[in-house]
Amino acid sequence: MESYLHYREEGTGDPLILLHGNGEDGGYFVHQIERFSQRFRTIAVDTRGHGASPRGDAPFTFAQFARDLENFLNELELPRVNLLGFSDGGIIALLFALEHPDRVERMVLNGANLFPEGVEPGLRERIRAKHEAYRGNAPYEDADTQRKYELVRLMAEEPHIDPADLADLAVPTLVIAGTGDMIEEEHTRLIAASLPCAELAIIPGDHFIARDNHEAFNDAVERFLLAP
Repeated sequence: MESYLHYREEGTGDPLILLHGNGEDGGYFVHQIERFSQRFRTIAVDTRGHGASPRGDAPFTFAQFARDLENFLNELELPRVNLLGFSDGGIIALLFALEHPDRVERMVLNGANLFPEGVEPGLRERIRAKHEAYRGNAPYEDADTQRKYELVRLMAEEPHIDPADLADLAVPTLVIAGTGDMIEEEHTRLIAASLPCAELAIIPGDHFIARDNHEAFNDAVERFLLAP
């Protein structure tokens, strides 16, 4: 059974799709919905197995999440959209754009990574240790524990995006992260440098700048989205 994605929608205008991070839901973007719904048709989506979206039977992978996004946009009859992806949501946005560049007007990648090694080393080791502990007993009969395992596995084993594959992705992109992000700044700069139409913004804060420094984050995103 395929997953039907739950979403929250506010505002009118050009569509702006908000894609949240690992283990979260569209509610993470409360400050972005409030701001951007004044100018955009703002749609915050719950990824498969997150929030109010069912897990379904399909693989719990970034590739599947990107296919889910394609199906979701088809259901809403949205041929071309702006994408704002945070963390795992940024990975989903990037994979979707690589497959369907003609369907993306502009893209914001916040705290995304191309491969697991882009995560700060100390955190990466903790993720790997947790993944090993879960993997030894998988699959789990308990659905909640199985979900936790799947979420950790995503961070430990995915994604695998070659920076060279970004060279032909001519979608205007804002790559934005916090000064103390869990994604290494060198990796964030690699993403921006690998995209031919990207600009980079590093603003004060940690991985969760869209929540904890939302005014500065929203200002940077709005300038990018509304630029000629």
